[in-house]
Amino acid sequence: MPTRNSGVVVFAHDGEPERRVAEALQREHVGTVLVDLGGVDQGSGGSGSDVPVLAGRLAAVVDWLADQPATGGNPVGLFGADGGAAVALVVAAERPAAVRAVVSVGGHPDRAEDALTRVLAPALLVLEEGDEHPAAHQRVEVVPGAGRLAGEPDALDRVIRLASRWFHHHVGTAPVAPPTS
Repeated sequence: MPTRNSGVVVFAHDGEPERRVAEALQREHVGTVLVDLGGVDQGSGGSGSDVPVLAGRLAAVVDWLADQPATGGNPVGLFGADGGAAVALVVAAERPAAVRAVVSVGGHPDRAEDALTRVLAPALLVLEEGDEHPAAHQRVEVVPGAGRLAGEPDALDRVIRLASRWFHHHVGTAPVAPPTS
């Protein structure tokens, strides 16, 4: 869990790529919570009808964090990949006071098109080459292989770097200096 006044990033899926991103954030002193929402699988893209149900589950986690002594008042970020991408965007739109940043990787941001225009938090959309770029105010990065993080080590490494910088800037604290010898 994060320390007081440090951020926490909630992941909309508990898969291997998400764990790698979470480990990188933890090295930056950003707390992480990996959640298995059920129905969000790597590569599935999720179905459009799943999004409201899964968003409700993720929103409940965000609300729970706000009620906890260790995390209440701390900045919250959301990370969603594949099927979790649209889910994270919907929750960011529904919880503008709680969510300070969001990273959406691959998936189908178009399944959250209505929510995308309502997201007030800084949002980083990591899309594959050829993916349609939503007409919104979010930052877009194109990463070849971003939709298949589990099988694309180079894409995963780039997403880790992008997400780490994004969350460190928007929800994290200053890095702790290493001890001097």
